[in-house]
Amino acid sequence: MPYLADPEFMCTVTLIPTQENNFILTSNRDEVVNRKTLLPEFYKINETRMLFPKDAVAGGTWIGVSDKNTMICLLNGGFEIHERQVSYRQSRGVVVKDLLQADDLEKAITNYDCKGIEPFTIVAANWGSDLLLFELVWDGKQKHLRSLEKKTHIWSSSTLYTKEMKNMRQEWFNTFKDENMLAPDSLLDFHKNAGIGDKDVDLQIDRDFLKTISITQIVKNEEELTMRYENLQNKEVNTVIFEAITA
Repeated sequence: MPYLADPEFMCTVTLIPTQENNFILTSNRDEVVNRKTLLPEFYKINETRMLFPKDAVAGGTWIGVSDKNTMICLLNGGFEIHERQVSYRQSRGVVVKDLLQADDLEKAITNYDCKGIEPFTIVAANWGSDLLLFELVWDGKQKHLRSLEKKTHIWSSSTLYTKEMKNMRQEWFNTFKDENMLAPDSLLDFHKNAGIGDKDVDLQIDRDFLKTISITQIVKNEEELTMRYENLQNKEVNTVIFEAITA
């Protein structure tokens, strides 16, 4: 059965590798304000234990972690704005749950059938003896997979952020890195407050029907992996500890 196209939502993601096999990933979810989301919970899917917030409409998610030593975060859109179809084979959020189950993440990404799925960008981490970082861009016709260097990164969805907006946000991020210690609290502050007072382009947007409705932050250190989910509509914060599997 065809899946109706997702609303045109966007995301902003930063990835900060820290010492050893650790990282901080922070994701703003920009969405139509009436789209319901369930708080992060543990799920067992095909014998894989996962933690993710669930989109109540499609049943998928945009961010999650699993006991396969894997983290997946999805942004809508590929390299550029695309012309949307009326329906697709499946929701992009299902891709996240599928990849969280993979025993070999890179192989699973390489073999994944993206045909009939709306363009997306995935930021992925897999850890064990070493931290491996990947970016997958599906442009609607071709998959583009690359390994990421262990350095700071920022992404903004191509669906409604222009190249100029992305460059502006990159400059804000560069300035932030020069002036601040890269820690969970400071990165949350960046994701909430960075900008120039223009709610169309600031990291926390407000376009009336479309707003930054939540911020999810995943912090992995030597002892544990924590997912912090903040609902910006009602100011509630939900923090869940997911025991990290380390070498």
